[in-house]
Amino acid sequence: MKNRKGFSLLELLIVVAIILIIATIAIPSLLRSRQSANESAAVANMRNLNTAQVSYSSTNGTYGSMNDLIGVALLDDRYANPNFNGYRFTITLSGNFRDYTAYANGLSSNTSRYDYYSTPGFVIRYTTVVARAPSGMNGDPVQ
Repeated sequence: MKNRKGFSLLELLIVVAIILIIATIAIPSLLRSRQSANESAAVANMRNLNTAQVSYSSTNGTYGSMNDLIGVALLDDRYANPNFNGYRFTITLSGNFRDYTAYANGLSSNTSRYDYYSTPGFVIRYTTVVARAPSGMNGDPVQ
């Protein structure tokens, strides 16, 4: 009788099937965890934007654009490329620079579920777009 070493094709197929089953269970959970982490980071970054606007306006009397806030070192260089942590951060100035709206828009549904915005009231809110806010909470403050 010949002494054989190694695995049969059937044994390898069973191992591959077990790995695929485990992956189908784990991957959606990992995606939800990543979305949740990105959303928490987006809210924290929106707070940074609001704090930077307060500091800038107390010095200059007006609110600043993203480049203004980076230029005076109130925001770090991550904001120079506004796409990070699964979100795009932008600031829209209006009213002769006496009003602004800061936005955090998700780059894709894989990286984020919700969008956020903030105004000079410094309250971070879910987007007003119903599809990009928790059910029944569009425009409501983030808790």
